[in-house]
Amino acid sequence: MELFLIDAIGPFFRGYDRNRVNWSKIPFMHLADASPEDWAAMEHELRDFASKVAEQGYNAVTLDDLAHLAAHPLHEPEVAERIAMLRGKFSRFFDMLHGEFGLRVYLTSDVLPMTPAISKALGSDLAGLETYYCNLVCGVLDDFPQLSGLILRVGESDGNDVEDPIRTRLHLRSAREANRLLRRLLPEFEKRGKDLIFRTWTVGAHRIGDLIWHRDTLDKTLEGLDSPNLIVSMKHGESDFFRYLPLNGAFFRVKQRKLLELQARREYEGAGEYPSFIGWDCERIAAELSQAENIAGISVWCQTGGWHRFQRRAYLETGNRDIWIRLNTAAAITVFKHRKSADSAVEDLIGPERTPAALELLDHADVVIRDLLYIGDFARQKLFFRRVRIPPLLHVYWDSLFINHGVRKVMRHFVRSPDLAMAGGETAAALFPRMISLASEAGLPADDIEHMGDFFHLVLLARRYYFLSYDEELAERIRNAKKEYKLRWPKERRQRYRIKVSFTPFPLRRRTLGLAASLLLRRKRGYRWVDRIFILHLSGIAFRLLRSRDPATMPKFLRKSAMGVDVLFK
Repeated sequence: MELFLIDAIGPFFRGYDRNRVNWSKIPFMHLADASPEDWAAMEHELRDFASKVAEQGYNAVTLDDLAHLAAHPLHEPEVAERIAMLRGKFSRFFDMLHGEFGLRVYLTSDVLPMTPAISKALGSDLAGLETYYCNLVCGVLDDFPQLSGLILRVGESDGNDVEDPIRTRLHLRSAREANRLLRRLLPEFEKRGKDLIFRTWTVGAHRIGDLIWHRDTLDKTLEGLDSPNLIVSMKHGESDFFRYLPLNGAFFRVKQRKLLELQARREYEGAGEYPSFIGWDCERIAAELSQAENIAGISVWCQTGGWHRFQRRAYLETGNRDIWIRLNTAAAITVFKHRKSADSAVEDLIGPERTPAALELLDHADVVIRDLLYIGDFARQKLFFRRVRIPPLLHVYWDSLFINHGVRKVMRHFVRSPDLAMAGGETAAALFPRMISLASEAGLPADDIEHMGDFFHLVLLARRYYFLSYDEELAERIRNAKKEYKLRWPKERRQRYRIKVSFTPFPLRRRTLGLAASLLLRRKRGYRWVDRIFILHLSGIAFRLLRSRDPATMPKFLRKSAMGVDVLFK
């Protein structure tokens, strides 16, 4: 392995105070109002960040993004002016990262960035849009020689909450189109000696939406691409950064150089608010990857990912507030670069005297997350809908816990051993008193464990509601526990989960749910005839008709979060 990437976007969220933050990309509109003092503070934080990650052993960083640094004659005057300002600022940052700390710099890019003026000028001319994008890429590579390359994401674009005249949109719809674009771009990277890092992450839209797990789509996308400047970047599983997913088999099939993506700030597991250690998973993955060829390195996301209110920034917090994230970044680089154990990474960061207590705490937290946050019986099931592998965690998503009759019915349908699920959750919850003592003994933030315990108490109550007979007394306990949680952990602390409670009956009979699940979901990767005829095509038409009649048909959470549920039906 030679490339050890980590994202460096944390400083650019400085002072970005929102009830819910989109952590998928630098908030560039926030930067538009930054004062000279703000920019100086961001530069100071970026220098501090670079110093710490370089000391750990990382040799490259990622920053956002091509769209806000690429000039184009069709840009609106105000957009061109803002891009010119950002180009000057970021060129200085690139010089500092590369010159002072010897870090390679990679710039992210969604395919495809647009503005209203460019959209009006180019319309839906695919050839013209492809030429436009290639010109942006070549221009940025030429204008910023400090860059070591670009990271292309073709399967996700800006979320519904992004208010920026520069917005990215999904452009590539098939493996053939992606292959054609890569063939056109790679000679430009080869000519300049730069890396083109191609991410396989998708959210299920269009025919290319199954790129992350469908071998035919991936094979067709990469067919004939033998360039030494190409690196294929893949998340460790066939879905997002969840547990219970086996290592993606594409690491053993793809012949090109490959990059393993890991997440240190676990967006679905508290985002650094409590311990969610990845070190032992890193050891398991490293052992499996020892049988794979052409592994170029790792890409660790320590800040990027998710839509939530949690605001801890890796390497930039006072005291030990970011310790749970730093433990993960240390474990990743220690296992994959230094070829040492995850336990040794903890010892290097915490100190030998406190390590036994810290390791016991992390082990208990691991049990709590696997046995209580996740419902193992559901998480171990392989389920696909259209072009997406269903996440193994549904009832807790980003910063929201859903306690409602709909989730109850879904869980009671899929979980075959509710008694075991209940017993495992109760046993895990009993670990919290010991965990709080261990945190104090290890010199780690005990109040984080107290918050974790209070939240997971609600998760346990939710599990009782999911699997036990309905009891109005339990419903009242859930309502009271929610009130107590909100009082103890006020919104201003930016660490509180949203607890979405509703006991209103869900108007779908269990038998109907079973029939719908057997029709819409499948347990194998391959598509059934019903998928090809109905699920992939007619369901999309039906969904769009339904939405056109009543846009509020789907819950607000599904309509407004990220790119919205609509993307699944494209």
